[in-house]
Amino acid sequence: MKIGFCMFLWTTHVGVTHEALLRDLKRAGYDGVEIPVFEGVPDDYARLGALLDAIGLERTAVSAMGDPAMNLISPDAAARAAGVDYVKWAIDCTAALGADTLSGPLHSTLGHFSGEGPSAAELQRSVAAQRAIGDHAAQKGVTIGLEALNRFECYLLNTMDALADHLDRIDHPRIKAMYDTFHANIEEQDPIAAFERNRHHIVHVHISENDRGAPGRGNIPWPETFRTIRGSGYDRWLTIEAFGRGLKDLAAATKVWRDFAESPEAVYREGIAHIRAGWRAAG
Repeated sequence: MKIGFCMFLWTTHVGVTHEALLRDLKRAGYDGVEIPVFEGVPDDYARLGALLDAIGLERTAVSAMGDPAMNLISPDAAARAAGVDYVKWAIDCTAALGADTLSGPLHSTLGHFSGEGPSAAELQRSVAAQRAIGDHAAQKGVTIGLEALNRFECYLLNTMDALADHLDRIDHPRIKAMYDTFHANIEEQDPIAAFERNRHHIVHVHISENDRGAPGRGNIPWPETFRTIRGSGYDRWLTIEAFGRGLKDLAAATKVWRDFAESPEAVYREGIAHIRAGWRAAG
């Protein structure tokens, strides 16, 4: 098992200006960081990858689509094509970064709603788009971890069962699932059972408190969560995803209106201790 920290707490664009922070995350004991992919070109991410190599941090990547003009399930072929192109670009940047996993709600447009649940036509369009994305990901050595989001952020895939059923239809070895404790806490009647039922699809895990603050301070059933994850044989990343008010646009997108911890340092230092203690106890 590897422990990571998502850089969303500070930025959506990691660069050399974050070197001191990255080095402190390494000193705190993190195996790697999760790098947001929202802008730039592959060469930018190659340079960042070289910096991470020098520091000794491994990495995963995360992205999302918030522009309705890039919509993988739209009836408009141009919008679907733009969405596919965006994810292919994100895959190229992920590969240049030296990461093999790109996760996030890369199935539909974040925050965009039709006013109804997903239609059969939207799900079918998603299957076609994801297969095209999966073929490109395979060429680049990247695996996609699609994320089920709560109903207030998307409508296509809200639960792990719905996501797993969709992955069965997509049937592509490079299109898999991510499990996020924050979203599961909202949408699943039994978050633990949801992980267990769908473990075979899961390639990435986000450790996120119910308020998206410091893991361990809220009401997520952590002992049961760690026990189930460890008992399943999962041995990949446990990546902390927390949010703050440092980035106005990101805070607005994630509906963060207050501080959840006294400092970012408290989140990442307390968070890694929480995961280590929980993992030991689960063994």
